[in-house]
Amino acid sequence: MRVFVTGATGYIGGTIADRLLRAGHEVVGLARAPDKAQELERLGATATLGRLEDHDLLVDQALAADAVINAADSDHRGAVEALVAGLAGSGKPLLHTSGSSIVGTDSRGEASDEVFANDILGKDSTWRPADDKQARVAIDRYVLAAADRGVRTVVLCNTMIYGHGRGIGRDSVQIPALVRQARKSGTVRRVGTGDNLWSNVHVDDMADLYLLALTAAPAGSFYFVENGEASLADITSAIAQALDLGTAEGWDIDAAVQEWGHELAAFALGSNSRVRDETTRGQLGWRPRHSSITKWIKEELAED
Repeated sequence: MRVFVTGATGYIGGTIADRLLRAGHEVVGLARAPDKAQELERLGATATLGRLEDHDLLVDQALAADAVINAADSDHRGAVEALVAGLAGSGKPLLHTSGSSIVGTDSRGEASDEVFANDILGKDSTWRPADDKQARVAIDRYVLAAADRGVRTVVLCNTMIYGHGRGIGRDSVQIPALVRQARKSGTVRRVGTGDNLWSNVHVDDMADLYLLALTAAPAGSFYFVENGEASLADITSAIAQALDLGTAEGWDIDAAVQEWGHELAAFALGSNSRVRDETTRGQLGWRPRHSSITKWIKEELAED
């Protein structure tokens, strides 16, 4: 299968591209710069130079592909519209990447009992995202609705991803941000008490699920990509142990925003994002192999 992958030079898309290549698929990856294109070629993919703003290029690549995986930017509506336009009426799959911060709340490190299922975008759902996430959710809904235009659309909503990337991009977002701050200051920090919880998944297991969804997911499917959860207190304690930096300490939201910015501090590190989705196991036959984010931190960060 010839698969066009946006974000192929990044962490998520690069790992997916590597998984596709190892499964025997042909990968065409979008690259913004010649040096990144060369790196993709060395990995065994075919690179095409362009940007998400290049509407006609995305349409043409979608037309030429057997499937499309959008792993570049969950908030870029123009790119999604171009890919849908190129695939309309074909019955080919479009896998779109979202993120579970869509269910995040302004918790500031406090715990929440609320857990979300994969029916949050269903017609009967009364759930509404926070104002900051309404545009992303609108894109998710647009992708799902494109099933009525003859596209086998699937939204994969990733949780906190951990593990080293298999492609060009090695690092995820949340854990590396915590580690960089800790190494710079000598103190591991979290937002508030760190009692807030995030569902999570290992990057290799995530890529396995994309591979399964490519061939088995029904049109109009929405999946949370999750395999367990952990509190930020446990995650930062594991980082402190791995880096031999004593104990983790809490920051108020203002100090956290000053260090990490509002999006990262409030949504990625300070909120709760608790989801459950058993359809990935039952419907797609997904069998994750990694089950502990704190175990990975203690074993892998100490060796970095």
